Amino acid sequence: MPKKISLTRYLVEQQRMEGHIPPELRLLLEVVARACKRISQAVSKGALGDVMGSAESENVQGEMQKKLDIIANEVLIEANEWGGHLAAMASEEMEGIYVVPNRYPQGEYLLMFDPLDGSSNIDVNVSIGTIFSVLVKPEGAGVSEQDFLQAGSKQVAAGYCVYGPQTTLVLTVGDGVTVFTLDREQGSSILTEEDLRVPDDTKEFAINMSNQRHWAAPVTRYINECMQGRDGPRGKDFNMRWVGSMVADVHRILTRGGIFMYPWDKREPEKAGKLRLLYEANPMSWLIEQAGGSATDGKQRIMDITPAKLHERVSVFMGSKNEVERVTRYHSEA
Repeated sequence: MPKKISLTRYLVEQQRMEGHIPPELRLLLEVVARACKRISQAVSKGALGDVMGSAESENVQGEMQKKLDIIANEVLIEANEWGGHLAAMASEEMEGIYVVPNRYPQGEYLLMFDPLDGSSNIDVNVSIGTIFSVLVKPEGAGVSEQDFLQAGSKQVAAGYCVYGPQTTLVLTVGDGVTVFTLDREQGSSILTEEDLRVPDDTKEFAINMSNQRHWAAPVTRYINECMQGRDGPRGKDFNMRWVGSMVADVHRILTRGGIFMYPWDKREPEKAGKLRLLYEANPMSWLIEQAGGSATDGKQRIMDITPAKLHERVSVFMGSKNEVERVTRYHSEA
């Protein structure tokens, strides 16, 4: 059998032999991975660990928090605040940034995360996950919210962890996309796939069809053409897949192709979309692009957008390149 390569060894080799990451970033990613392992353990206990159900509170987005939302957020903060690699963190669950306390050394990196994506699926035992993104803090004394408002193209690492039948960590440091699977007996994540590639073409799309009546015309046009199947303008039959956890839907697309869409709609016309740019769209867009796919907001590349605020929202079209280009073209034609 081929020798198992752990996440730690992989990152050390990326640092030492490939020169893709500095030692401080390597250590930061190891800490994030360990935090995800702790979250995975809490998720797997379910009702046995008193982690199910609502926390009876709202986050800054106005969404009801689950107990696991709060647990995952606290785990990520506690794991990362003391190591000396970070200057500050930002979370989908917190209104403002979390600056590393003065009692700990401050590093040069900024960490952003959605601690538990797809938390509406917790109580029905469907895959959920953690999404994270790393930026370099701009030079200058102190740290502020403005330091986080960088385009996604400035990311130095991004990834997610899926808590499903297996706990899977998917990572990029700008040199392709690599997959690690948690070996619970060893307690470490093992390299299981390298250089993931998203096929240019697909016969699958992921979108919440219940919102169809609220979509803009270009999205309606695209989906209608897919639904007409081989007798329609696309000349092939499409399947729809929708989990309701972005990590699960995007993981499927990274694994076998497809297009994931969460567009602007008329329910909240003042908002550019539902998904958060910093915590969800940017890290997922970089992973998709590193795997040969594409990601836009219907008008431009997502990672070219300079955010104006910490919790900025954005429309999302990502996945197989030719499908993303098609639906983006429909927007420009409209």
